Amino acid sequence: MMQNVRPADIIRKYYSGSPLAWQNLLEHSRLVCRRALKVARSVNKSEAVDCQFIAEAAMLHDIGMILTDAPDLGCFGTGSYLTHGVKGRELLEKEGLPRHALVCERHIGVGLTAAEIREQKLDLPQRDMLPETPEEQIICFADLFYSKSPKKRGKEKLPEDVRRALSKFGREKVLVFDDWLRRFEPELS
Repeated sequence: MMQNVRPADIIRKYYSGSPLAWQNLLEHSRLVCRRALKVARSVNKSEAVDCQFIAEAAMLHDIGMILTDAPDLGCFGTGSYLTHGVKGRELLEKEGLPRHALVCERHIGVGLTAAEIREQKLDLPQRDMLPETPEEQIICFADLFYSKSPKKRGKEKLPEDVRRALSKFGREKVLVFDDWLRRFEPELS
């Protein structure tokens, strides 16, 4: 049986003590959600995607940032910001949302492999964190276009800006993005 998920209730539960973090999360997540749903509706003709799930998971994909040390975002937790995906997975698993939880963990950049985590000595569990389902990939793709940083908040990045940011992590990351761009928003490629 499908659980009735109310992202607003979950966000309120974890963010009510930090208005700045709440505002940042909502503003960013709404932009990601809007783009992800636009993409989902366009690809739904060629591959079946769950638009209801995309809407919920897009609103919750960054829920774990409240547990990180990111004062500019209004977050005063203990973990590095890089851990927000893993922490989000933990929160949403506790909420009984394992599928939504995987979106949190797998949306960092275009995803991370266990080898990358190990080689770069990242403060993350050493396991693959790659978006696997079309829904995970769509949300991850949409997220790449929007920053939560105070100076860039609310501004949509151009594909070349996304490529430039990803290129710092290797050419293969740019290739993943370019593949998604051709698949999800071919008019921009």
